[in-house]
Amino acid sequence: MGVTCVSQMPVAEGKSVQQTVELLTRKLEMLGAEKQGTFCVDCETYHTASSTLGSQGQAGKLMYVMHNSEYPLSCFALFENGPCLIADTNFDVLMVKLKGFFQSAKASKIETRGTRYQYCDFLVKVGTVTMGPSARGISVEVEYGPCVVPSDCWSLLLEFLQSFLGSHTPGAPAVFGNRHDAVYGPADTVVQYMELFNKIRKQQQVPVAGIR
Repeated sequence: MGVTCVSQMPVAEGKSVQQTVELLTRKLEMLGAEKQGTFCVDCETYHTASSTLGSQGQAGKLMYVMHNSEYPLSCFALFENGPCLIADTNFDVLMVKLKGFFQSAKASKIETRGTRYQYCDFLVKVGTVTMGPSARGISVEVEYGPCVVPSDCWSLLLEFLQSFLGSHTPGAPAVFGNRHDAVYGPADTVVQYMELFNKIRKQQQVPVAGIR
């Protein structure tokens, strides 16, 4: 994989989420991008079980368990303000066995699904973010395949993003600040999706049901 930027596209004025997605994909196709299948990224939130909290009033920790269709044999576990663990898909089974320590937060499942597009060395994914049956927002992921060091290609990524996002072009992802001259990896993309999902939850005023 290459260096990737994940961002949110606001819904166009007077349009629905689906209509905005269609406008965006049409613009990509006009640029010459070709469809390359579909993708899905999902996230389920777990909170520390109340039985594991020592003193009263102690804040529980959150953990996000995520999957990315680009890595079908992997599962990503991101701890709140902590590291990202990459495991195989059996990790989901392990979480069931750990229910005495981590409990799934109610109605916390959030995901984005959509179409993959290839344009020269760029892989673009435009997805509809949903919680339950409701569309909550739009995700845009752009990957520049030939490069794995963010500082070497951010200006090129930015130029391409501007070509179809216009005034909604995002700034450099926060993960770039941590890994500016380091090799970019799959966990960095998953962290960006986690931040995007949490941002959309806050915009929709849908708090994670858990111990905070």
